[in-house]
Amino acid sequence: MLTKLVVYTALLNALLLPATAQQVALATVDQLEARFAGGGDTTYIVNFWATWCSPCVAELPHFEKFGEAHRGEPVKVLLVSVDARSRLRSKVVPFVKKEQLHSEVLLLNETDQQVYIDRVSPDWSGSLPATLFVNTGKQLRRLQEKEFTYDQLVTTYRSLK
Repeated sequence: MLTKLVVYTALLNALLLPATAQQVALATVDQLEARFAGGGDTTYIVNFWATWCSPCVAELPHFEKFGEAHRGEPVKVLLVSVDARSRLRSKVVPFVKKEQLHSEVLLLNETDQQVYIDRVSPDWSGSLPATLFVNTGKQLRRLQEKEFTYDQLVTTYRSLK
């Protein structure tokens, strides 16, 4: 009986854990742009961050809280890591797991930093953290290079409506 219970528990864990573990997908700027274009009236709040950026790490809980508080609204938080692709498994995935991030996390899959910075926004100097607010239906695209508090994030979002 104990053996069956152990086998059953192991099987259940094997089936459930991958479904609940946060995944980090690779994304190019083209893929992000296609997503924005197909977003209708959804406002995308795209936070560009890195595991090695202290202000980025400090503000991530505010984006998490915002996403939870605005669930059901036409707004989507995307956390886009600009860490090197070689750090995906060694740094980014363990960081996301440790911090228990629930928002969608992507790793920017681009090789030329200056090219993707210019494509995201000509106003972006490349500094982190940086947050892009996009709503194609409203023809809105605004980048802010700063660390957000929760209240600043809410105020900025409300100003875009």
